[in-house]
Amino acid sequence: MPGKPIKAYEDTAFLKSDACRGVRLQLEFLKAETVMDRQNIGSTIVLFGSARIPDPQTATTALAEAEAEAETHPGDPDALERLRVARALHEQSGYYDMAREFARIAGRECRHNSANEYVVITGGGGGIMEAGNRGASDVGAPNVGLNISLPFEQRANPYITPELSFQFHYFCIRKMHFIKRACALAAFPGGFGTMDELFETLTLIQTGKIRRIPVVLFGAEYWNDVIRWDAFVRRGLISPRDVELFHVCDDAREGWGHIQEFYRETGQ
Repeated sequence: MPGKPIKAYEDTAFLKSDACRGVRLQLEFLKAETVMDRQNIGSTIVLFGSARIPDPQTATTALAEAEAEAETHPGDPDALERLRVARALHEQSGYYDMAREFARIAGRECRHNSANEYVVITGGGGGIMEAGNRGASDVGAPNVGLNISLPFEQRANPYITPELSFQFHYFCIRKMHFIKRACALAAFPGGFGTMDELFETLTLIQTGKIRRIPVVLFGAEYWNDVIRWDAFVRRGLISPRDVELFHVCDDAREGWGHIQEFYRETGQ
């Protein structure tokens, strides 16, 4: 005997099939869009950065553990590599505090208006993303986390406003929500994901697909080390004016000041 027919919207196997990929993409967009509309989220401050950069206290503990392991297992290449990474992350852990302070400043501005403007929005995970949500939470401001399901499971950090914590499967829809309400972008040191998100935003601005917004890159030593911006210009691959699309700095207040100056000058 055939089983009882299943309604299409209750048929999980069907909804997860290739035929429904377009429907799933639409649903991922609509869920977050509907919730943020209901929560009256106006403009957002997008904060990108590595999930691997811990807070200074955690970095110090991890470094001590790595040093002890390397001392206990001298010459072990795995232990030496873990020590190298622990040292590198310890050196960069100050960016966690910088991101947290920047988010505090944005959060205070958010609390001073009645339209939920300047809401901090991050990728929802650990590291720099956690610092962003944590900074906004420090001052009682709403903040958004757009998490992504990954094979190694990125978990939502505990500082996201609960009703504004989302889980995505598709990177493309997640990135649409990063940009949709963005009035500024703050990028801290990060890896492939940070580069992907930063360069997509710069491309959208460069090509006029979105209005220009202030883009602040925190950590001059990092950005000057990993990207040769002048090489793009020298090779004729971007115009000299394209390097004016972003501002590099090493201070949370300077970064916020650049955003304010941008809007004073443009009158947007």
